[in-house]
Amino acid sequence: MKQEVIMPVLSDTMQTGRLVRWNKAVGDAVKKGDALAEVETDKAILDVEAFQDGFLAGPLAPVDTDIPVRSVIAWLVDSKEDLDATTSASNTAASGSVAPSATPAATPVPKISQATPPQAAAQESVPVAPTEPSTPRAAADGVLASPYARALAQELGVDLNLLGTGPIDSRRVLATALRGPLPDLSTGPDYQIERLSGVRAAAARNMQDAVQTPTFQIGARLPLSALQTQAKAAKLSLTLVLARACALTVAEDPWFNHLWTPQGLAKRERVDVAIAVDTGDALLTPVLRDAARRPLKELAEDWRILLGKIKKGRLAPEDYRGGTFYLSNLGVFDVVHNFDAIVPLGAAAILAVAATQADGSSECTLSCDHRVIFGADAARFLQRLRERISTTAWLDT
Repeated sequence: MKQEVIMPVLSDTMQTGRLVRWNKAVGDAVKKGDALAEVETDKAILDVEAFQDGFLAGPLAPVDTDIPVRSVIAWLVDSKEDLDATTSASNTAASGSVAPSATPAATPVPKISQATPPQAAAQESVPVAPTEPSTPRAAADGVLASPYARALAQELGVDLNLLGTGPIDSRRVLATALRGPLPDLSTGPDYQIERLSGVRAAAARNMQDAVQTPTFQIGARLPLSALQTQAKAAKLSLTLVLARACALTVAEDPWFNHLWTPQGLAKRERVDVAIAVDTGDALLTPVLRDAARRPLKELAEDWRILLGKIKKGRLAPEDYRGGTFYLSNLGVFDVVHNFDAIVPLGAAAILAVAATQADGSSECTLSCDHRVIFGADAARFLQRLRERISTTAWLDT
């Protein structure tokens, strides 16, 4: 018996997965739970696991390829006899034709002289019909798009070739139409289009969506010297103890844990602090769960595990989704005296922390969703945070 191995849906924003490598070859015996392949999502590299014992059968989808979710990437068979029956098909489809809806990875195109560059492959948050009338398919132009998206693009005057890799749905067409004209590169030097990694593309999409939030910023100079000294003595990172201080302060003022929705305010009962982490190639936001009620020692262990996952590129969706308050600390860069941060979708506020100055203080900027938080609320929050970090007794709780 032959069973499909499909490209899994690993997050609610995932449209395609990039097949990084195959850990098994055609004909290999596999056990349930074995990692068959590695797939790059919008945040990390995750395993595609075998769902049963058997043998891996081809044809296998090619690596370094963006493949639409739920597309067939391989097969599992029960026995050697079933494997032999599929060998000829595997040999003739070794190029990856098993995944007809998959599109080859984009390659740099030299010396382009066109009016507008291709858009990053992205799914934008705009009102649309709840589902596409039919599944995406490639046409003569090689663009993977649903018939409905094609018809909509023609009506709105959107060139599907400018929307990057597929699959393209109506949301991306509408987003492009609403965003207006694209930069004109035709008058400048020749250029090449470099495909974004899944993580960078996701960050671009999130920031594009987040700037639609009506925000304001309020700054304060906060004393960090005592906190730094205590954190160092306890062998804890300043970012971790700042996250704990923010969580305790949010717990005192639940407005900072609320979220605006068209139906009303979503009142969250638990403070989950998301912390911006720079990997050198991407920006990730692992989340410390229930950071106001759990002891600092327990949070420190969670933080160690999260950083280990980031280092290995194995941060799972449940590790970075659902933050209710955000913290971005650029204090390790002594040149940064102050900066603003964008309020991410799913939160009402983010605190940006700059480098500590000679007097032991740091310029901090609190960015807030004005639909939830007002200026006086933000000022009181910063006052309470200053009072908290001026003492260190709470570090033992």
